[in-house]
Amino acid sequence: MSRTVLITGCSDGGLGAGLAMAFHQHGDRVFATARNPSKMVSLQALGIETLTLDVISEDSIKACVQEISALTGGSLNMLINNAGAAYFMPILDTPIHELESLFDTNTYSIVRTAQHFFPLLRNSQHGGHLVNNTSLAASWPLPWYGPYSASKAAASSITSNLRYELEPFGIKVTELKTGIVQSNVYANLAADEGNVLPDSSVYALLKDKIGAVMRGEHGLTPQPTDQWARAVVNDLSRRNPPVEIWRGATASIFWVTVTFLPRVAVGFILKRSAGLDVFAKRLREQEESKKNE
Repeated sequence: MSRTVLITGCSDGGLGAGLAMAFHQHGDRVFATARNPSKMVSLQALGIETLTLDVISEDSIKACVQEISALTGGSLNMLINNAGAAYFMPILDTPIHELESLFDTNTYSIVRTAQHFFPLLRNSQHGGHLVNNTSLAASWPLPWYGPYSASKAAASSITSNLRYELEPFGIKVTELKTGIVQSNVYANLAADEGNVLPDSSVYALLKDKIGAVMRGEHGLTPQPTDQWARAVVNDLSRRNPPVEIWRGATASIFWVTVTFLPRVAVGFILKRSAGLDVFAKRLREQEESKKNE
């Protein structure tokens, strides 16, 4: 059965564009959206319908709801909240305005779209389906990813609440726990010259390690976008789709780690991977050096 699927954050080179292509190939009617429609050229070339939608603008969302309602006769089978932003920085060095901006895009946006698209999802003949793309970072506090992890953890919590609150209306809710997937996010992080650790940071002794994290240099091989997208579409096309979908590089390992390993063991692994053991050693050496001056 062909579905109507609206996806947010579908600029070329991103995960949303990958999902739009995969759903289109599956035979569904896809509404790909982005703040700037001119950045969805690859989707337009495939005949995918593209619309303007800024997920941090109430007016933009309302206008999109009206447009979709006119195109579909007042219903929508699936809404995929994929639009998001990335920002990596130690919590102590994070400006509040950056945190607010991150939550606006990654967290509050899924509340806005759920509220406004709810009537269309409820009108779906076979039951609506709300899908929120969070992150592996939502499941555990990753050092140096604090602002991003917090916004995604909040999005994950909201998704869990929506799952129960929308069930009486026959609307399913699924969370995408996305791992490392090839995306323009990493290129954007690397190109942002202002995305650097402040010289005044108390973590300056680990500037090399933290700087690599902030640039998206994790040393792991991302899963190709098309592979990830096809797997997600297959998962979402099941008769009874899962409430959580763990896909992307490291997703399976991460799930096993956070599910079965003791909290202390996971914390040890995360601290080592973040270089906190190295930082603690350098900090002790620095303090000893000052004492001996």
